Amino acid sequence: MEYYNNNAQAFADATLHIDMSALYAPFLQHLPPKPRVLDAGCGAGRDANAFTQMGFTVEAFDASEALVHIAKQQGEFIVERNTFLGFTRPYTFDGIWACASLLHVPATELPNTLKHLASLLANTGVFYVSFKYGTDDTERDGRHFTNCDETRLAALLENTGLHVAEIWRTHDKRPNRDKELWLNALLRKNHV
Repeated sequence: MEYYNNNAQAFADATLHIDMSALYAPFLQHLPPKPRVLDAGCGAGRDANAFTQMGFTVEAFDASEALVHIAKQQGEFIVERNTFLGFTRPYTFDGIWACASLLHVPATELPNTLKHLASLLANTGVFYVSFKYGTDDTERDGRHFTNCDETRLAALLENTGLHVAEIWRTHDKRPNRDKELWLNALLRKNHV
């Protein structure tokens, strides 16, 4: 959190203007009309604002107080300071969007975190996740990154009640980062 609290404005400046429409498209295909969407780890609020502009009911959270402050200025959606395991609601969401956020959760904690978030997902809902592409854990600027390839993500999903419905790779959309690969996945609830 220290990194994001100390660098919130620089992070916002580097991410708020990025066109994410190509990443939204696969997620949007699976949402019902007028969906309720949760932006889990919303950062500066770019995606929560985009979904609000599409007419969705949006709630968002981030663990960084400074980023929550910036996100609150982006649009008319509910945003609060919270953690993946701390966020709860008495209702479910049609879609959960976790873009480049769950990668900060240590691999040992990811299954429990994913299981908790799955409890907030409607039975027919869709859950988008993205990770830097790889098979290891790394540190950069005091931040932890859990990287995933297709095999590692599948292993992390065991016993979470979720499975991969669709998976693909993309290049980073930020300037001078286009050589970085990302793993993107749409997750669905397992139905017995």
